[in-house]
Order: sequence, then structure tokens, then C-alpha cells
Amino acid sequence: MEENAIVSKYKVVIVGGSAGSLEVLLQIIPNLQVLNDFALVIVLHRKNGDDTTLEELFSLKTTIPVREVEDKTPLVSGNIYIAPADYHLLFEKSGVLSLDISEKINYSRPSIDVSFESVAEAYEKEVLAILLSGANADGTDGLKIIKQFGGTVIIQNPKSAAMPFMPQNAISNLEPDAVLNVEEIATLFSKINS
Repeated sequence: MEENAIVSKYKVVIVGGSAGSLEVLLQIIPNLQVLNDFALVIVLHRKNGDDTTLEELFSLKTTIPVREVEDKTPLVSGNIYIAPADYHLLFEKSGVLSLDISEKINYSRPSIDVSFESVAEAYEKEVLAILLSGANADGTDGLKIIKQFGGTVIIQNPKSAAMPFMPQNAISNLEPDAVLNVEEIATLFSKINS
């Protein structure tokens, strides 16, 4: 599927990433002025001691409200939500985000797979998922489930990733809707936001 064919209306745009993905987000987020009809949810592998540094960092780069998720946070379009360190982020069909402390998946909590699977079940075809740079296989299984539920899957071009293993693993195991470099991902945000 061509990049410009991705024009569906989404309720949730979810971005998953690990090593090397923060730099990508810091290129994209400053260009976002407003999120019209969707919420942006970011699930990054983080250390426990990061506290609210990510929230503060992103808040400095955009005028869009940035919130670190607390248990039972309502998911409201027009906001950016950050998965907190050491919790899995789950989506409920009632429109609420919840947190879970079950075991790590792919050595990670938050696990991208857990959040991708959860958002697919709650929002089905109204999900756009983007998998960025990283050094393990997290995200691939979740992307497969998003595809099964009719959602849209974008993967960062491994050639543009600081750590190409995560996006390359996903590309090797499923058929994404598009493989985009960082500039193309930024352009995609402006298209789905218009």
C-alpha cells in the first residue's frame, strides 16, 4: 500500500520503540501543532528511574498536552500519552487506559507487544501503529494482531533506524502497510491530521 493511500480516520495512533526511537520522536513531535481527531500514544522501553523526564521533554517540544498515563486515565483525542516505566499499558473498550504489572514480555515493561495487542482489541481498524528503532523483537507479534483486526501498520525503514533489528524483524514477519523513513513518518502525521 502506498503512503498516500493511508487516509483512514484513526482514533488512536500508537508508536512503539526502543533504542534509537527517542531521537526519531524528537524530530517528529515538534512539527505537530494539534491532533485533530486522534490521541497519540507512545510506548518506549524505559528505565525505572526515568520518572517523568519523557513527559517533560516532549512537553517542551510541542503545544499539544502531554500526559504520562496513570491507571484509569481517559483516552481523549488531541493529547499525547506516554506509557510509564515498569508498567504495561492497556486499552479498554470503555475508552480508558489502564496499567498492569504482570511479567515482562521481551524483557520489557512496558512491552510494545502488550500495548499493540490491547489497542487492536479495543479499537480494531481505527488504529494506526508505528514501530520504530530498537534492538529486540518486541512489537512484531502485536503488529500482527493489529493487522488481524484491520488496523494500519507502519514500520520505520531499518536503513534509517539507529538500531535496525526491531523494524527489520517486523518486516521479516509480516506485511506492513508502509515502510517509511523518519521524514516520511513526519509527513504521514500531517496527512492523517488534515
